[in-house]
Amino acid sequence: MSTLAKPNHIGRKISRIRELRDMKQEALAQALGTNQQTVSAIENSETIDEDKLVEIAKALGVTAEAIKNFSEENMINYFNTFNDTDFSNSQGAFSQNHQCSFNPLDKVVELYERLVQVEKEKNEYLEKLLKEK
Repeated sequence: MSTLAKPNHIGRKISRIRELRDMKQEALAQALGTNQQTVSAIENSETIDEDKLVEIAKALGVTAEAIKNFSEENMINYFNTFNDTDFSNSQGAFSQNHQCSFNPLDKVVELYERLVQVEKEKNEYLEKLLKEK
């Protein structure tokens, strides 16, 4: 068995961060202005050009350093520092009380009514164009 450390496979780190961000390869490809096959090739690469890494990091919403230093062990340790009580404790990292200040159904109805109004206006415009001919 080799005592050499595992290589710093940057592509695997990008892949894992993308997965943790619940992002598909297609979405990352679109953010980078490329295709899914290119993203797949990037994720299979052990090394990546620094400029490309910065571009990928920006698309993932992290820094290039975060990608370089990413490890599963660090992620596990980070999440293990939280307890269920942290969500009610005002000093917890995710402690903000994120309750809707509006009724989501009211927003759906409002958006639907706006859509109907736009469709009515479009129909009126088209009828006006037909009458002019």
